[in-house]
Amino acid sequence: MINVFFKLKYKIWLDSTGKAFGKGPCEILNRVERLGSLKGATEEMSMSYSHAWKLIKGLEQRLGFKLLQFQVGGEAGGGASLTPEARELIQRYQYFMREAEELLDELYEKHFNDFFS
Repeated sequence: MINVFFKLKYKIWLDSTGKAFGKGPCEILNRVERLGSLKGATEEMSMSYSHAWKLIKGLEQRLGFKLLQFQVGGEAGGGASLTPEARELIQRYQYFMREAEELLDELYEKHFNDFFS
């Protein structure tokens, strides 16, 4: 037996000729939903607006649907909101990730718990 503490690390994303959706895009969209603005989301994440814009447009192309709806100007100054498809994708991805984490933890315990103790 090896007396060292290890932790399982992994990254999971949906792919379609390139990353189509994962943890980072989910985080951006959750912030847009909370803040009502892509600009606000990028500022919170210390990400450039142009980088986020390109990322969102690339994801939309690979996914085949729009993620954001934009409102221009007006009294509130415009903003962004999630499309219904984006909301459903986020919900499904978050449920999937919770279940995947539980299963991966179980597999780690099954295969390594007695080895690293």
